[in-house]
Amino acid sequence: MLENALKMGKVSATGSFQLFIGVAVSNIIMAVGTIILARLLSPSEYGLYTVALVPSLMINLFRDWGINSAMTKYVAHFKVVEKEENIRDIVVAGFIFEISTGLVLSLISIFLAGFIASAIFHRPEATGLISIVSITIFSGSLLTAAQSSFVGFERMEFNSLILICQAIIKTVVTPLLVILGFGVLGPVLGYTASFLAAGILGSIILYFLLLKSLRRKRIKRLELFTTLKYMLQYGFPLSISSILEGFLGQFYGFMMVLYIGDAMIGNYKIAADFAILLTFLTVPISTVLFPAFAKVDLHNDQQLLRTVFTYSVRYTAMLLVPGTVAVMVLSKPMISTVFGEKWIYAPSLLIIYVAANLFSGIGSLSVGGLLRGIGETKTLMKLNLLTQLIGLPLAFLLIPNLGIIGVILGPLFAGVPSMFLGLHWIWKRYKVTVDWESSVKIFAASAIAAATTYLSLSFLNTGEGLRLITGGIIFSTVYLIAAPSLGAIGKSDIGNLRKMFSGLGIVSTMANLPLLIAERVTNIIHGR
Repeated sequence: MLENALKMGKVSATGSFQLFIGVAVSNIIMAVGTIILARLLSPSEYGLYTVALVPSLMINLFRDWGINSAMTKYVAHFKVVEKEENIRDIVVAGFIFEISTGLVLSLISIFLAGFIASAIFHRPEATGLISIVSITIFSGSLLTAAQSSFVGFERMEFNSLILICQAIIKTVVTPLLVILGFGVLGPVLGYTASFLAAGILGSIILYFLLLKSLRRKRIKRLELFTTLKYMLQYGFPLSISSILEGFLGQFYGFMMVLYIGDAMIGNYKIAADFAILLTFLTVPISTVLFPAFAKVDLHNDQQLLRTVFTYSVRYTAMLLVPGTVAVMVLSKPMISTVFGEKWIYAPSLLIIYVAANLFSGIGSLSVGGLLRGIGETKTLMKLNLLTQLIGLPLAFLLIPNLGIIGVILGPLFAGVPSMFLGLHWIWKRYKVTVDWESSVKIFAASAIAAATTYLSLSFLNTGEGLRLITGGIIFSTVYLIAAPSLGAIGKSDIGNLRKMFSGLGIVSTMANLPLLIAERVTNIIHGR
């Protein structure tokens, strides 16, 4: 049964590897840019830059209305049935909708920039910055339309190319402008320019390399509206869930700007940016196992569904829980080594910020993947709505009283009831649950590694860079010994992980060393 799940996951992983590479490389490039920027700007300047992004990110939630999902679905469908003229209809209709909504919302954001900066944020100096960033709403519409089409055409390499180009532009332009004396305006211009360049590049690639060769036909206005109508019928329900998922985070961003100073916001943003690195631990598993949910026949093979879910939780926890605990115990040397000593609050904020990842050990990431995969979008929407209903009042309660800590804890607390209700729902409906014994063992192995690392570093009086290297080696070594010893990782798990990663190129090579160490420990324990 597990073999079937692994085969399905491996096919999904191999097909999306090009996109994974694009995401990984672009994130690494942007991480370098963030490090440079964090060393050039003061915490207050970095905070003001973060403030300038908030309005456009909030407004951007209401731009798409599911058209991007519809473009991907129908481009892929008509590609399979070889109706090229229909593909043109879909892409043209999608682009017109995205460009129209993007342009209108950009103009609205520019028009409201002064009011938002002065009357709401009480930072009139942010007016020009907010106006410039507003352009990203329009350029983001070009980018989204192109990327959705590429996925439908199954040309993931174009998506990767755009992501990497966007990251390079942002990483090069932003620090250069700061060095030239632009101050906070530098990162704002770099951020905006990267979106605009990526949107234009994506549109050019889509037209000249994919659309131009397709069969042409004149698109009548009535056909355009008809096409948009059924695209919206498909995409609109999905957009509601997306808006609900994104709104709470952006609302907390608004509340953060109202109650918290720029310097503390800057420290918070550094912690949040650093936490993104942990997504590299989840992408391989989500790439491999989560798409397999959609391939399960719910009527005839519920046992396979249970197997896929159980192992998705187990293998996500096996990577993300120790990775998160390592970041928590090494937060001070990590922040100081990477970003410098001036970010005095960022290490403590990072510890709290990444704590949400620990819920992956009891299925927080897998519940949503399962519900999407089996088509239970209404259930997912209800769970998201519950999170909003809890999270919004918490924002008014926590942020004025706890400051930046409330910004982090609010979404964390708000999502817990929905997670447990989701786990209860899938158990009641499909008898699917978490392997609780395995999760406990993974947490125990991570705790042992963390305690050993903390005690060891307490006797080490050296620079933060050496503390980071030493701590990383100690944590990794202890975890790779403790996990097999406690039964958190077995020989079958090692073999399964190798099979799943075998379609992921360089990721397979990187994963082989820790898997080899764990295998050796397992063999010693069992006397082989």
